[in-house]
Amino acid sequence: MALSQVGLERLNTATTKKIGTSKNIIVNGACFIAQRGSSSTSAGYQTVDRFKTNYSGVDNNPTQAQGSLSSSDTGPYEAGFRKTFKITNGNQSSGAGAGDAISMSYLIEDQDLATSGWNYLSTTNYVTLSFWFKSSIAQTFYVILESKDGTSRQYSFAITPTGADTWTKVTHTIPGNTGLQFSNDNGEGIEIYFAIFYGTNLTTSGHTLNTWKTTSSSDQAPDMTSTWFTTNNATFEITGVQLEVGSLATDFEHRSFADELIKCQRYYYKHSANNNEFFRGMAMADVDNNSIELNSPFPTTMRIAPSAIEQTGNASDYKIRRSTTQTCTAVPSFGHATTDQLQCRFTKSSHGFGDGSAVRCVSGTAGAFIAVSAEL
Repeated sequence: MALSQVGLERLNTATTKKIGTSKNIIVNGACFIAQRGSSSTSAGYQTVDRFKTNYSGVDNNPTQAQGSLSSSDTGPYEAGFRKTFKITNGNQSSGAGAGDAISMSYLIEDQDLATSGWNYLSTTNYVTLSFWFKSSIAQTFYVILESKDGTSRQYSFAITPTGADTWTKVTHTIPGNTGLQFSNDNGEGIEIYFAIFYGTNLTTSGHTLNTWKTTSSSDQAPDMTSTWFTTNNATFEITGVQLEVGSLATDFEHRSFADELIKCQRYYYKHSANNNEFFRGMAMADVDNNSIELNSPFPTTMRIAPSAIEQTGNASDYKIRRSTTQTCTAVPSFGHATTDQLQCRFTKSSHGFGDGSAVRCVSGTAGAFIAVSAEL
């Protein structure tokens, strides 16, 4: 049986992907891992793993959330997607200001680009970005790729939905450029911004699309219409985000929940335990009669050694147990970490356990957790 021309091109590893490796450079492009939670009005990494929101000058914070798809979501649902990364606008009562901005973004690790097989210094070698998006307002938005290593460069292109509240598939091929630089390390490579609204401090009427240029904070996209930004509860959501080497957009690489979770845990790891369940690791009573030192291995090597821990904020959510169970008198605190393990401290004043005694660290409520971040 003869292969079609498209089939031959997809087999050509010089224009598509390296055989035997994951072709999608994006982690959690299907948006189904959300370790931190399902909804937040804070900026940064708060819900869907590896995706974050950025905003400035707003009167009312937008809400970022993990959205859900149903059979009525024609397009992405049939393609196997069940979750989205969604932003809902707040009430921007003072209108659109020059310094106002709302965007989503994804930051790629340097070495994932350096070793991807993309000859990024060649203008005839490409990567292809594809994704689904939907907006409650039918207007033009912009996607901006910004390199972070060496002299920063930007590449922008326009996206317009086929209609309000209608899922639209976007495919865009991006050439290399002699000014790009990506080190083979764990630093920042490219940040992909989905610009929902940028005020005129960030845009120009004469902006040139579809080409790499030196990054300018005041010339990131063409001037944008403010309809979405000035509409209360306007929504914008994405799913199926894929960046692959080559000039063709191939079918999305669906990975298992377990595979995607372990990739996400390189950047953020949250260990939750329900009431009276044990936290993972070995714990030992310290000589001060107050501290229990818990040593926990990470499920995968993290990008960098974490320097802090996250917890619920309530001491009573944490307990220690040996011969008796005692409620902690302070929240767990950070001790030390490498890229492979964490040492944190559970505190119970005058716990009475002997120095060096093996102790279990226990959850005192449903959903207690210890989390660490190694995000870019």
